[in-house]
Amino acid sequence: MRENVAVVLQHPALFNDTVRANLTMGRDCSDEACWRALEVAQLDSAIRDLPQGLDSVVGRSGVRMSGGQRQRMAIARMVLSDPKVVILDEATSALDAATEYNLHQALARFLRSRTTLIIAHRLSAVKQADRVLVFDGGRIVEDGGHQQLIADGGLYAKLYGHLQQI
Repeated sequence: MRENVAVVLQHPALFNDTVRANLTMGRDCSDEACWRALEVAQLDSAIRDLPQGLDSVVGRSGVRMSGGQRQRMAIARMVLSDPKVVILDEATSALDAATEYNLHQALARFLRSRTTLIIAHRLSAVKQADRVLVFDGGRIVEDGGHQQLIADGGLYAKLYGHLQQI
C-alpha cells in the first residue's frame, strides 16, 4: 500500500542530507529521474544553481531552503515515487502565485492518470479539480466542479469572487 500512496504536507519532513537522498528516500533512482521530478516540481533550476546540485546538503529540516522550496522538494519526492494515489495537504501554501500556477500546470500533466485529493484554502489549488467539496463548520455544504459551483452562487462562488477582487 505504501508504494501506491503519497502524501505531501504543508510542512514536509526533510533530512540533513543531500537533495538526492531527500528525493530518493533510499530507493535506487537515476539522476535523470531526479531531475525530471524536480522539473515537475518547478525546483530544477534552483537545484542546478547549487554548487553541488543533487549532492548539495539541504541542512537540518531543510533549513537552507525556503518554505516554498521545501514544499516543492516534497512534491518532487512524490513525483519520483510514482504513486497511484496522491494526497496534497496544503502542499503549495508557501508558494507565490506565479510559481504555484506553473507548478499546477506541470502537476496537472503528472496527476492526470492518478487519484488525487487536494486539501487547500487557496481556491487556485482546486480550480482544476473534477470535484470540489466545500466545507463550512466541519460539514460539506457544497459539492461539484469549479464551473458548477461558480454558477450555483454559493459559498464557493462568494469566496472565489472575493479573491478576484483582491
